[in-house]
Amino acid sequence: MGFQYYLPGPPLDKLIAKVWDWDMPPAAHRHERVLPQPGAQLIINLHEDETRVYTDDAARRCIRSSACVLGGPTLRSEIIDTAEQIRVMGVVFRPGGAHALTGEDATTLIGRDVDLGDLFGPAAALLREQLLETPAPRGRLRLLTRWLVRRLHSTALHPAIAYALDRLADPPQVQRIAPLVREAGLSERRFGMLFQHQVGMRPKHYTRLLRFRAVVDHAAAQSAVNWSQVAADGGYFDQAHLTHEFRHFAGVTPTAFMAARGPYSNHLPLD
Repeated sequence: MGFQYYLPGPPLDKLIAKVWDWDMPPAAHRHERVLPQPGAQLIINLHEDETRVYTDDAARRCIRSSACVLGGPTLRSEIIDTAEQIRVMGVVFRPGGAHALTGEDATTLIGRDVDLGDLFGPAAALLREQLLETPAPRGRLRLLTRWLVRRLHSTALHPAIAYALDRLADPPQVQRIAPLVREAGLSERRFGMLFQHQVGMRPKHYTRLLRFRAVVDHAAAQSAVNWSQVAADGGYFDQAHLTHEFRHFAGVTPTAFMAARGPYSNHLPLD
């Protein structure tokens, strides 16, 4: 039992940040808030025959999907059920990676869990059966990685989008889009359409999400945080602006994030 991961080599390394295997006892809490990420994730539940997420409101309505889903990039936090997160595998895609792998318009994946069978047909169900029959986590990681390589649609993002993603990944995540558009030699409209098609969101929303993620990664490593300084360093107008963005993306304030955080900065235990 445990958590293991694999960092793929070429050609997947341009599309995928991590392939992981989670086999752990049930958590003490039932629900977790998962913070938004700019890349899609593939989830394969090996414990139950479905995946569940919940609406982030008082009703907390359950949304059920198949055991194998491609979860698109998310713009807001979502709530998951830890009762099903016992034996799970996953793939963390780099921004644009899910589009390059599947050929799908990334805007259709935003905030959705798409049945893997709808994308890859019977091969998705066969993959899960084979993973269930593979006892060792390293064997499962190898099997899933080989499956991804065989179904590689394309490793190529549009050069202008690949260049922009590289530039925007460099700290500080306070970049203006206009210079990147000029350097790409495209019209602003053409650049925006390509970016949305391959990454799933508008460039300005993407840079906002990156800036939020940089703050989360910084705060998660600290025992105490000077939020005014973090706001200034992160390019926010002031601390109120940072708090507004935290509420927008995470559904909680920065102070609530620090109080609720657990061992994994992207997951906040709820109840």
